Amino acid sequence: MESKLVIFGTGDIAELAWYYFTSEDRCEISCFTVDRDFIEKDRFCGLPIIPFDEIEKKCPANEYKMFIAISYSGLNRLRAQKYFEAKQKGYSFLSYISPKATIYDNSSTGENCFVFEDNTIQPFVKIGNNVTLWSGNHVGHHSVIEDHCFITSHVVISGGVTIKEYSFIGVNATLRDHITIERENVIGAGSIIMHDTKRREVYVPSKTQPYHKKSHELKSL
Repeated sequence: MESKLVIFGTGDIAELAWYYFTSEDRCEISCFTVDRDFIEKDRFCGLPIIPFDEIEKKCPANEYKMFIAISYSGLNRLRAQKYFEAKQKGYSFLSYISPKATIYDNSSTGENCFVFEDNTIQPFVKIGNNVTLWSGNHVGHHSVIEDHCFITSHVVISGGVTIKEYSFIGVNATLRDHITIERENVIGAGSIIMHDTKRREVYVPSKTQPYHKKSHELKSL
């Protein structure tokens, strides 16, 4: 085992983190922690929940590592906030990189990253800190994903793309090669981005509309 671990969070992402870490026996998960006002029960996944304002007393940073298991709330800013707060308490962080992902250089991935199964990450890719890559993405060669980004599933990031901090990329989005996605962008599900973007832009593709006939009226399918 690598070390003893504290997971921040008690939601779905935290439960997934607990499942993935424990299923591969990578570390000893000792407890969960959240802000005191959000504690509604004593235990989660069979482990104790400790208020975040007490965590360094019961699980000191020189003995435990942290994993911030939060989604993209507030355009990733909540996850970033707790990451920085834990860092101020002296904690270092584990990343989870699935053995079922194809990654040519694990050392190019930062801390507190959550890389799910079936990601393909080609050579010369750099991934920053506190980045989530859900399952089934393609990250092309020489691309850069900066800190605090969230990439959902089946996103195609072509070669030489830069995705800047705090960006969110939706399911099945496609980014052409050698473009820059600026800070705090929201790229909606199914978007096709062919050019550089500007800060805080939001892209939403045209929605699929209902056909004028019902399914039983179709002569062929």
